[in-house]
Amino acid sequence: MAYNFITAQEAAQMIPNGATVGFSGFTAPGAPKFITEALAAIAEEEHAQGRPFKINILSGASTSDHADGALARANAINLRAPYQNKPDLRKRINSHDCHYCDRHLSDMAQETRYGFYGNIDFAIIEAADITPDGEIILGCGLGNTPTFAAMASKILIELNDRLPKTLLGMHDVYMPLDPPYRREIAIYKPSDRVGSPVLKIDPNKVVGIVKTSSLDGVSPFTEPDAVSKLIGNNVVDFLVHEYRRGALPKEFLPLQSGVGNVANAVLYNLGESTVLPKFQMYTEVIQDAVFELIRKGKCTFASTCSMTFSDKVEEELFANIDYFHDKIVMRPAEISNNPEVIRRLGVIAMNTALEADIFGGINSTHVLGTKMMNGIGGSGDFTRSAYVSIFSCPSVTKGGLISNIVPMVAHSDHSEHSVDVVITDQGIADLRHLDPVDRAKAIIENCAHPDYRPLLREYLKMGLGQTPHTLKAAFAFHTAFSETGDMRNVDFSKYL
Repeated sequence: MAYNFITAQEAAQMIPNGATVGFSGFTAPGAPKFITEALAAIAEEEHAQGRPFKINILSGASTSDHADGALARANAINLRAPYQNKPDLRKRINSHDCHYCDRHLSDMAQETRYGFYGNIDFAIIEAADITPDGEIILGCGLGNTPTFAAMASKILIELNDRLPKTLLGMHDVYMPLDPPYRREIAIYKPSDRVGSPVLKIDPNKVVGIVKTSSLDGVSPFTEPDAVSKLIGNNVVDFLVHEYRRGALPKEFLPLQSGVGNVANAVLYNLGESTVLPKFQMYTEVIQDAVFELIRKGKCTFASTCSMTFSDKVEEELFANIDYFHDKIVMRPAEISNNPEVIRRLGVIAMNTALEADIFGGINSTHVLGTKMMNGIGGSGDFTRSAYVSIFSCPSVTKGGLISNIVPMVAHSDHSEHSVDVVITDQGIADLRHLDPVDRAKAIIENCAHPDYRPLLREYLKMGLGQTPHTLKAAFAFHTAFSETGDMRNVDFSKYL
């Protein structure tokens, strides 16, 4: 089939106000870059003329400033799901200029196929190559691309010449049957493959191809600071302790790691451990730290949804792709984050929290319980099904004005039933087999900052019952910060 090559502006003009559009990719890799910026320009022009222009955007996870950022600044997003991390979009969400549906990433594809989000009008897919019969070599992130391509009425392609065709073979494109016809997903180790190296689409749905040339634009993470290093050391100390006492098999278990500087610090520390053996990963994102661990031979294989590498590392990957070709596989989000596979493999889940409460509840998403930060992402997918679930965060932020260990989380994303271990720069609280009071004591004495331990002990003594909360004072830390700017100013006497 002969495709129609067009400009980004011509592609954007095809997408009308009110359309529902599925974006390829997972984080910045694989996400569209040029059609979305052209669409933002159209929205600004329409708004200047007094006409409405907003679209509904579905994705695999976050995108990039070229997509979520540009479209948010143009106020061109009506509905966004399932995850985002751009400041401009965050402002729109918290001011109610954009409807945001925060979903578990593993659920999104099935929900889309079941029609939860209505019809998909367009899919915008970044590709390294496309054949006349509709076989696509995808880029460095899969997300929900197979589902969006199958469901969309029309498809637009960004054909990116910075993506080498030698990526062929690094993808495992698989879309399971939906219930009640689904069968087991036959992944028994991270390197197993169940699908196709290419995405197969109906070429007749392709209404235009835009030639582009761009890396993913991921900024390198900053070097771990002192607090991140302490957290990383504590995570590794916990894993070493578990390994030495035989609570982890001698072969070790696959690791999952969240995104960010703390996660990178943990991975760097894992690479330095002389006790823990070589390991594999079954995760949703691999970052620069994993690239180094693979190159050094510490990580022998990584199954992921996205290679979220900084531009420098992405160029190194492409220049040395033969070495990495049989050590990394990229899968759709509903497979990389699939609870069935996570439970079978015995994945060790390591995720970050905004705050944790003394009984083990975790807030991953909302600042002071009301303002959305990014979203739950894949943390829930891994947490509930993991062999052991670890959450980490600094004990304090804003120079000690905020304690990230609180009496009760102001927004609950993960209940204490799913959280095995809490780790901060202060230490480790292993919550397994502990009742609520003992969990609280472990978290207060091992994870809370010394400035806040007396206040948390005081709160614990106030309560009654099996989980001794005092509802009147449960959010006293948050109230003190809202009123005075310092959680240390809490006065529990006024709640007695």
